[in-house]
Amino acid sequence: MNDPAVRFDDVRERVASVLAETEIPKEAGDIHLVRDLFGKVRVCASDGVEDEPRIGDSLKHLAGRLSEALGPYGFPPDKGVLFMSAAMLETFKGARSSIGGLGRVYWVERLLTGRDWWTVGTPRPDGRAKRWTLYSVKGGVGRSTTAAILAWHLARKGERVLVADLDLESPGLSSAMLDPGARPEFGIADWFVEDLVDQSDRVIADMTATPAWARNFEGNVHVAPAYGRAPGEYLAKLGRAYMDRPKVPWIARLERLLKGLEDSVDPTFVLVESRNGLHDIAAATVTDIGAYVLLFATDSESSWTDYEILFDHWRDRKLATKIRNRLSIVSALTPELETERYLQRFQQHAWDLFRDRLYDDLSAQSDSSDEFSFDLDDEDAPHAPIAVHWTRGLAAGVSLRNLDETTVEQAYTQFLRRFDALACANDRGEDR
Repeated sequence: MNDPAVRFDDVRERVASVLAETEIPKEAGDIHLVRDLFGKVRVCASDGVEDEPRIGDSLKHLAGRLSEALGPYGFPPDKGVLFMSAAMLETFKGARSSIGGLGRVYWVERLLTGRDWWTVGTPRPDGRAKRWTLYSVKGGVGRSTTAAILAWHLARKGERVLVADLDLESPGLSSAMLDPGARPEFGIADWFVEDLVDQSDRVIADMTATPAWARNFEGNVHVAPAYGRAPGEYLAKLGRAYMDRPKVPWIARLERLLKGLEDSVDPTFVLVESRNGLHDIAAATVTDIGAYVLLFATDSESSWTDYEILFDHWRDRKLATKIRNRLSIVSALTPELETERYLQRFQQHAWDLFRDRLYDDLSAQSDSSDEFSFDLDDEDAPHAPIAVHWTRGLAAGVSLRNLDETTVEQAYTQFLRRFDALACANDRGEDR
């Protein structure tokens, strides 16, 4: 079976086939099949069973079978098993998934940044600030503008809003909402590097500032920018911002950051601008912080194809049921001309995307009331586009430091109405 034509995409299927034909003693405990940064798969088990001959022999046999099946993506049999401490194995728990239908055998992807799209966190408990992530597979679709206008809208209604700029590679929101002299002393990148040396608590209180336009609202807005008043060695900070700490994965650090900011400003809504694209860093803000997610898209083949890749992953890894109820798609940059026809076409493409990948298949008769599926024209469905309309004011570069109400109304009336309905439904705990 040592086939030189084995490709990366073949590996999981071959591993599952080997597992189906291999017996692993129950006494071996949890077994982790770890695909490393080079794509090679190794068997990892507790060092507590290392001296048990029967268990050791069975794991070596498994490693030998994997070596044969995986070719260049396997390890030589004598290097195919790694015994690890309980503390090291514990770090796998947030990033593992079942494989081969065996309850005690798990698959782990070790990616460069330590984050991935392989897990979906649980929704936030009632009574906590509602988190909303603004995400897109492509840049330039108006996420920053929408975050600012949504914060403006919510604060006018009396809400307390925290806006976190987690698009650290392209931090437009940081400078767009705050005048240079009004920025806080520190930013999110500062928190991540200071946290590496256990002094994040020294910067958290000086990480937010209020836009000038929000100071007379019934509610308030606090912006946590990517960088502070003086960016300093921002690129050097950025190179360290996504690091795991010993026994503390990056996603746990991100959760501590958000919780610290929430404790500091006590928001009712948290708006997180995510990094765009399919990079694994973006995954954390979409899947792991318990947020509702606004998926920004344009009606282009490249946009739908990228979302197909992501949705296929969720479907194939059996994660769809955990994430789909939190998703809503946004028609970004909806054109001024032939708007109705554009939105009809957009909705059809969005429905195709959700129907084939995240919705339940209702072709078979079922009496269950738990199916998650929607008709094409259902206005409350996740695939029903929440439209942000392109306007000349937006095209001219609306100032997020001095928002013009007329421009906001022209572009965002439908979006804000739909968002309010979604937020109310979520507050009531209503399912779609």
